[in-house]
Formats: sequence, structure tokens, C-alpha cells
Amino acid sequence: MAKVGRMKLGSQGLEVSQQGLGCMGMSAAYGPPKPEPDMVALIHHAIQSGVTFLDTADVYGPHTNEILIGKALKGGMREKVELATKFSFNFIEDGKFEIRGDPEYVRAACEGSLKRLEIDCIDLYFQHRVDTRVPIEVTMGELKKLVEEGKIKYIGLSEASASTIRRAHAVHPITAVQIEWSLWSRDVEEEIIPTCRELGIGIVAYSPLGRGFFSSGSKLIDTLSQDDFRKALPRFQPENLETNRTIFERVNEMAMKKGCTPSQLALAWLQHQGNDVCPIPGTTKIENFNDNIGALSVKLTPQEMTELESFAAADVVKGDRFPHGFVPTWKNSDTPPLSSWKAV
Repeated sequence: MAKVGRMKLGSQGLEVSQQGLGCMGMSAAYGPPKPEPDMVALIHHAIQSGVTFLDTADVYGPHTNEILIGKALKGGMREKVELATKFSFNFIEDGKFEIRGDPEYVRAACEGSLKRLEIDCIDLYFQHRVDTRVPIEVTMGELKKLVEEGKIKYIGLSEASASTIRRAHAVHPITAVQIEWSLWSRDVEEEIIPTCRELGIGIVAYSPLGRGFFSSGSKLIDTLSQDDFRKALPRFQPENLETNRTIFERVNEMAMKKGCTPSQLALAWLQHQGNDVCPIPGTTKIENFNDNIGALSVKLTPQEMTELESFAAADVVKGDRFPHGFVPTWKNSDTPPLSSWKAV
């Protein structure tokens, strides 16, 4: 099995495994919740394999994923991991939610996560989406207090614009920014990545396998349950999937030549972006987890990197990352205050 090394995430002192584990799909969004004993076993296997950076959020479930992680970390496991969770999605009713970043909510959300995770301190606390109604300086002011009180160690932002990252970092150092980054989601390379590197902020790449697309291509859609939110994603719609299938076929062909799987090749491309990047592929199966960490052993030349990128150039990929009106990217002034979870 591949050896999972360690890396510095950001310049504030946090050290994590070179690859993390995204835990959302264990409890939410990607079909029904998976059996708890199996997921606990998977988390323990990940930790024993050297993947100690676990990523969750209060919105996953909501709440049930944090509770699952809390159970998995009992019996001395807590000390072996770096735990990241997130806040900002406040559910109102009928699946509707608002994005909140006001101090009162920030503190209440943190207390809630600590309780569900059954821990005293969160290693890395992300603002999941930016509340455009509250100046980022105000949100960061409360997060800074939580650091001073020992309730969180490090602060992160997710899907924030470059200007928001700069303003937040001026209040208190940001340790990491979490963004969707993969072979077919590369628009962050224009502003977000350079801003993070200028400021010494680590990069956590979620959905590094294109939400499973680079594992099985267009066949993926046939395996999804009715309540899997990927069914609503534009890139998985029939009119776009036909074109996007070609991307997977080219990646798969190159993977076969290199003697690895397409998902390993896609992950290796991301791992080669720099020692400040930590991908957090999610999975619910131990065999897929083992496949993912195998990517750490795949070596790519600059020519192979360029070739891979040409397969999924911006004008080749069809469809947006999210459905229209759900949770837009950082390009659209961060995030609107009110959306509907049912939109996905």
C-alpha cells in the first residue's frame, strides 16, 4: 500500500496527511446514509493507513455526519487526526436554508459542532459559504475570538472570492481555503490559487475526482440512487454527459498506458500541483480508498501534465459545477443569502 506522507497546510503551523478523506458521502447528498459500522471501519482504516485529515460539516445530514465522525474518533482516535468541519448553512423550513456569518450564529454553530463531534477543540474551522450580508471582517472577528478561547485552532474559508480571502486574512491569518479543484474544474487557477500562494494559505481541493466522474465516467450516472444530488448537476445531464464522456475516455486511455486507474491519474495530477495542495477525495468503500492513496505513487512528467489538462480544457467541459440558483461559485460575489437544499 502507498505510504501517505505529511505536509504543512498553510503557514500557520497545521500539519496534515498529504491526502485527506472527505466524509460527506457517508451520511448525505450521495444517496442514502451508509451503514454506520462500515463507515466507522473505513475511517479507522484511513487513519491506520496514514490519512489523518478528515473533512466534515454541520450541513452534512444535517448534523449526522459530525455525529458519525464523533463516534469513530472515540477510544483514543481523536489524538491521531486533524479534524476539519464547517458552518454557515442555517436551515429554516421545508429544506430551505440561509447562509449566515453573523457572530451569534458563528458561535452557536461552533458549539453545536463541538458537541456533536464530542471534542473540545476543532483543528480547522471553515466558513462553508460567505454570508454577503455580513462583512467578512465581522465574521472573522468572532472566529478570532474562538481561536483565543481554544475552541478552534485554525481558520479556513470555502468557496470565497480572492478579495474576500484578502480581507479575511487581514483580520486573522487564514490557514486554508477549500475549493472545488479537479481536471475539469480549473477556473480557480486564475485568481484563487495565486492569492492563496501569495498569502501562504494552504489549498484543500474537494471533489478532486469530479464527484466520482473520473472513477467511472458516464457509467456513474447509472449507478446513482434517486436521491443522489449529482443527478441534478449540469455536467451529468444527458446533453452534457455525451461530450464529457470523451474526457474520461482520454484520461482512462492514458491511465492504462501508465498502469494506474483513471481516478489515480486524476488525483496524481492534483497532487503534482504543489506541496501546498491537499486533495480530499470522498469514498464509502475501503477498496476505493486504497485506490485513491495509490495516486501518491503515480509520477507525472510536465508533458503528461499538459496532455492531461488538454483533455479537459475549459472549452471542452460541458455544464456548470452547480445547478443554476443553488450555491454559485465565488465568481458570483460569493453566495446569496437564501437558497433551497431541494434545488439539488
